[in-house]
Amino acid sequence: MTERRDDERLLEMLHRRNEELETLVQIGKTLTSTLDIEELSNLIIEKGNLLLKSRAWSLLLVDEYSNELIFDVVVSDVTTELKGQRLPVGEGIAGWVAKHREAVLAADVTLDPRFNDCLEQQVGFKACSVVCVPVQIQGQLLGVMQLVNGEDDEPFTHNDLTLLSAIADYIAIGISNARNFSRVRELVITDDLTGLYNARYFDDLLDVEISRAQRFDSTLSLVFIDLDFFKLVNDNHGHLVGSRMLAEIGQLLKTRIRTVDYGARYGGDEFVLILPQTSKQGAYDLVCSLREMVRNHVLLTEDGSEIRVTASFGIAAYPIDADNKIDLIRLADNMMYKVKQTTRDGVLMA
Repeated sequence: MTERRDDERLLEMLHRRNEELETLVQIGKTLTSTLDIEELSNLIIEKGNLLLKSRAWSLLLVDEYSNELIFDVVVSDVTTELKGQRLPVGEGIAGWVAKHREAVLAADVTLDPRFNDCLEQQVGFKACSVVCVPVQIQGQLLGVMQLVNGEDDEPFTHNDLTLLSAIADYIAIGISNARNFSRVRELVITDDLTGLYNARYFDDLLDVEISRAQRFDSTLSLVFIDLDFFKLVNDNHGHLVGSRMLAEIGQLLKTRIRTVDYGARYGGDEFVLILPQTSKQGAYDLVCSLREMVRNHVLLTEDGSEIRVTASFGIAAYPIDADNKIDLIRLADNMMYKVKQTTRDGVLMA
């Protein structure tokens, strides 16, 4: 009889191990399904919850600038209010795990001095058991994963800690892949010198924004910008100073336009702006402000010299001036060149 019970326990244990391995295989396959960190984390947590029953799953990511943890993903049938909240590194169990990069299993949080009851107020139930592990890859801490159960739930075990650590490794790989993809994509679509988009990506953006303006019957303005007598900056002060000037003007444009606008370096000392849902008059008002900013900008060289430049601006709007991309670009570009051929340091609308 005893042998039979032992065999049953062994079969039950083997069955559970097979379930765990199958779930981990499914989680591994999930890594190739998306490069969106939140979507990936939610998918992995969904599968992990088949093995680790918890009242609340949380993924907290490190904000390196503020030395805080941010609740990035919260999966709970009790609360979602934690999402976006911040926790100082070192505070509470999650903060301790982030600071020391060590996993914690607290079967009874009332016996753990690291526990902060602020968590109970946030999740809306009395926490009893917590398991928390670091999410890290190649020595870099990305965040922590934390599971919380209440008084009526089963306390977490060392087996849960082992499984959560394995799941955290998968999430670390997914986050790293997503961030690396984002960095590579930024390198592909941005101009190294100015930090604005490059001409190739500008072309794609303009297609998308014209299509959107057509679909929603809205207006789009396009602005071409060319620095006046920029060749003299290179000739008189050298190309390094000229590059600094381009970089600083690019940043001026980037900080002045709205988050929904797009700025690109079109080539050489020429820039272009896409202003969605903006009339020609709205574009003109913005450009007049930009013109003053460029005129008033001073670049200081190493020998103390002050260098200033001005710019010529051309504006055209879709669909008032042109109903297609090629004509819109041609018109805005022509307006800009007319300014350069006459007064320079001016603005001309189609």
